Amino acid sequence: MRIVVGITGASGAIYGLRLLERLRNRQDVEIHLVLTRSGEKTLFLETGRLAADVKKLADFWYPLEDIACRLASGSYPTDGMVIAPCSIHTMSAIANGIASNLLVRAADVTLKEKRKLILLVRESPLHLGHLRNMTSLSEMGAIIAPPIPGFYNHPQTVMDIVDQSIDRVLDLIGIPDAQVRRWEGAEK
Repeated sequence: MRIVVGITGASGAIYGLRLLERLRNRQDVEIHLVLTRSGEKTLFLETGRLAADVKKLADFWYPLEDIACRLASGSYPTDGMVIAPCSIHTMSAIANGIASNLLVRAADVTLKEKRKLILLVRESPLHLGHLRNMTSLSEMGAIIAPPIPGFYNHPQTVMDIVDQSIDRVLDLIGIPDAQVRRWEGAEK
C-alpha cells in the first residue's frame, strides 16, 4: 500500500510520529510524508524529535512548497492519506479547496480521486465554523477522526492512549494490526 502522511502544527505531534513508526514496521506499506514547518516545531517542542529523524521513517518526503511533485497529481495512485495531527487551519483549507501548499493539495487530490482521507483534527472546543467545515469534508468523503481515547482497554500509559487512536486509523485506512486489543463486549 502507498500511504501519504501529513503532520501539521496542531498539538498532538505524537500521533503523526506514532503513525509513522507503526507504518514503518509494515513491509507492505510505502510511506510518503509531508511535514509543515509548524509541524516540525510542534514535533520538537512536544517530543524532542527533529524533522530529520522523522523524515527517516518515511520512504519519501516532500517539501511543503513542492506543489509540482507526484503527490499533487491524481495520476499518481495512492491508497489514502492521513493527516495526524490535523490543525484547524489545514482542515479549513482542505474544506474550502484552498490548495496553497503540497499538504492541502495532496489532500484535495485524495478527495477528488475518491481515496480515503483521514483527518485527526485537534481542537477543542469547536465553534460552528469548525463544525461546518467538518460537515463539508464529511460530505466530500473525508473521515473526521479526532484522537479521542477509549478507556475500555484500561490504558496504563500515554502511549496506550495514543496507540488506541492509531489502531483506529490503521483500521480506517485498511491495514489493521493483528495485535490490537479490541472490544469484546462486557462480561456478564
